[in-house]
Amino acid sequence: MKKTKHDWSRADAMTEEEIHAAALADPDAQPLTPERLAVMRRTPQVRVIRRALQLSQEEFAARFHIPLGTLRDWEQGRKDPDAATRAYLRVIGHNPAAVTEALRRTP
Repeated sequence: MKKTKHDWSRADAMTEEEIHAAALADPDAQPLTPERLAVMRRTPQVRVIRRALQLSQEEFAARFHIPLGTLRDWEQGRKDPDAATRAYLRVIGHNPAAVTEALRRTP
């Protein structure tokens, strides 16, 4: 048997009900309730938006003026978009043609 740095014998001795009660007692590990889910803001999934538009990472980054490395970081979960970028991605997801047109115009 492989030795670990944790002694799991106490947990192994617990019943499923005791494990469940212990998990609920942890304030940092509370389950998501429908009420909490309703107020949470969803982060737009960049990969889903990009694939729906049938664009490669390079095409999406160029069309919407997003650095390619940043786009890859978002898609691979290394970084999360900030609030302004989440709003921008939401607009791209809802009306990509309007964003493309707005970005084509020169001031």
